[in-house]
Amino acid sequence: MKNVKNLKFYKGCLIVVDMVNGFVRDGALHDEEIAKVIPRQIELIKQAKAEGKAIIFIKDTHDENAVEFERFGGSHCVKDTIEAELVDELKPYENDVDTFVIEKNSTSFMEAPDFRRFIEEHPEMFEFDIVGCCTDICDFNGAMGLANYLDQWNRKHVIRVHEDAIATYAEDARQEYVFAAKLLMKQQGIQLVKKAS
Repeated sequence: MKNVKNLKFYKGCLIVVDMVNGFVRDGALHDEEIAKVIPRQIELIKQAKAEGKAIIFIKDTHDENAVEFERFGGSHCVKDTIEAELVDELKPYENDVDTFVIEKNSTSFMEAPDFRRFIEEHPEMFEFDIVGCCTDICDFNGAMGLANYLDQWNRKHVIRVHEDAIATYAEDARQEYVFAAKLLMKQQGIQLVKKAS
């Protein structure tokens, strides 16, 4: 990850979770329906950049023998494979100024050492917007972990999950999990928002 210490004052960030080929285009856990949220994500990336926010791409990236594989249908998003790369539509933003790319080896971006370091080194950060996949796993676990971390350190904050920019695999069959995840996030004070129609 880029060295983030004392680089710039950011009032907020947009966290783009796991929009990698292994969930969208190729591999055991991919679902091409997830791609439907990419246009909205691009809108939010452009908006965040215009507002001077940091963009953080979280990339599910595992060692070949990751413990997580035992729970989630085998190998996925192994380091140095195409599955662990951002989808093509988002790659143009990957190396922009004020963009950070962080790999994670769990279902929560809050547990990624580089993400935690970023949050610690930006105590002024107040707004956190979250998009990506999967709604009921990585989006949920990351948002809840972030909220709990900020509470622990008495950091005032706003966390928004953009409902029109998140998706999960096999979503029709997983509605009960998606509903539960959204309900629990609301209970935690996380805002669920979407673009006004």
